[in-house]
Amino acid sequence: MNTISPSAVSGDLRSVAIRGIHLMVDGSVADLAEVTHPAGFTHERKAAPPWARGQGPEALYALAEWLREAFTDMSYDIHTAAVQDDLVTVYATMHGRQIGPMVFYTEAGTVDNAFAPTGKTFAMTESHWFRMREGKIAEHWANRDDLGMARQLGWLPPSPVFLLRSMQVKRRAIREVRAGR
Repeated sequence: MNTISPSAVSGDLRSVAIRGIHLMVDGSVADLAEVTHPAGFTHERKAAPPWARGQGPEALYALAEWLREAFTDMSYDIHTAAVQDDLVTVYATMHGRQIGPMVFYTEAGTVDNAFAPTGKTFAMTESHWFRMREGKIAEHWANRDDLGMARQLGWLPPSPVFLLRSMQVKRRAIREVRAGR
């Protein structure tokens, strides 16, 4: 498999987008500020926690932290990337292991679904689309194989024990949101 490493980046738009993906694994706010426009955002934020729905590097860092709380051993294999005008598209595989609860939210910011940690690994293909402005990420869209990931993690089909554990995780998440986490 031919992959593009995070160290093989320079200042071109393609490299900025690829670096942005790799920074979701272990980048800081300062790192994300190097590749994210101050008004940059992801269109995929509607299922994210309310505190990760803003704009700029701080919001993307909050989104990364949300993923990092649920998954460890995260990495991305970048298979291909293309640029046309101010649009960059990247085809990748995300790898990880679920070690914490994965909580999804409604557009109103309430807890929608929660999945208890399984300790299982996954490899999920993704397509990322980036609109660039002033050499940085201004908009992001993604298409992911969420169903494949859910099957690999044991979320589907759910066992009775997993349903009970996930219900407990959801109740805990609802209490945290109400307490103003």
